[in-house]
Amino acid sequence: MSEMSFEQMLDESFKTIRQNERVEGTVIDVKPDEIVLNIGYKADGIITRNEFSNDPNVDLTTAVSVGDTLEAKVKRVNDGEGQVLLSVKSLKAEKGSEVLEAALASGEHLRAKVVQVLNGGLSVIVDETRVFIPASLVSDTFEKDLSKYAGQEIEFVITEYDPKKRRIIGNRKMIVEAEKAERQAELLSKIKIGDVIEGTVKNVTDFGAFIDLGGLDGLLHISEMSWGRIENPKKVFKVGDTVKVFIKDMKETKIALSMKFPDENPWNNATEKFAVGTVLKGTVARMTDFGAFIELAPGIDALLHVSQIAKEHIEKPSDILKIGQEIEAKVVDFNEADKKISLSMKALLAPEEESVEEAPAEAPAEASEEAPAEDAE
Repeated sequence: MSEMSFEQMLDESFKTIRQNERVEGTVIDVKPDEIVLNIGYKADGIITRNEFSNDPNVDLTTAVSVGDTLEAKVKRVNDGEGQVLLSVKSLKAEKGSEVLEAALASGEHLRAKVVQVLNGGLSVIVDETRVFIPASLVSDTFEKDLSKYAGQEIEFVITEYDPKKRRIIGNRKMIVEAEKAERQAELLSKIKIGDVIEGTVKNVTDFGAFIDLGGLDGLLHISEMSWGRIENPKKVFKVGDTVKVFIKDMKETKIALSMKFPDENPWNNATEKFAVGTVLKGTVARMTDFGAFIELAPGIDALLHVSQIAKEHIEKPSDILKIGQEIEAKVVDFNEADKKISLSMKALLAPEEESVEEAPAEAPAEASEEAPAEDAE
């Protein structure tokens, strides 16, 4: 039996490694573009930046330190320079594939950071394995602009897994819908008609505002925004505003809201405030050919008929009045049942006009009383 040379004995002292084998080693040097790993083989293992991570900006000098233990996959036993080329990325991707396949079967929720925002969706990395989340599966409502998700960590499930075709699809929409349904059920179990609740303005339209009540949206119709008149909801509310509302009606998941709180009803104590004969100030709110509507308080308009504006004949209110003008008038009729109030400006002028008209009739009387005095002379 021939004796082994020193080199042969040295080779025998090291373990044998093969391509695609998983190996573990200790970091003995870290450079900006590569990591040197002692894997117990006759040659050191080299992990380049590209084989460490899919992130091209990764800083190897901060990612690992000398003395760290790393697991990697053998890509080539001899890279041409007598060194072993290793890949952490490939090993992670291999493990990632196992994780994703298991997640598909179990429905497990996964979390990962969005590494790229694409025209058609989002891209995330799970253990160096890329997962694509189509735009239609990002949320329960379609979002045209996905830029807000860049760099965010999001939760999703795997709904399609085909590594051969490199088709791995994630779905965030399912989680959002499930969480929303849970919040809705919890909210509906707590609230009832008449409850006062705080919410956040989610959207404003010409006909009203949608209020997020914390799991379910309620509609605050323009007619329920105030006891007064609201011309344009967008001038009153903006997205993000916090509002206090009460639940006016509920039908399954449809909730009608109101801000017309009963204790703020301007018709409260109206019998006293608007009694016939009371002189009030108001603002011209709108006009028609037959009269002007005067706002006496938010939510209370009174009719000033064209015949009650002035002593003289007026063709139409706009000949005398203008929108926004403040006027003074007397209440001449009050109907609480029908919520109707009639005003008169003319009634305030009547006493003065009558005294002027009566003056000529008094003159002869005075003359007749003086006549005997002249006779006496």
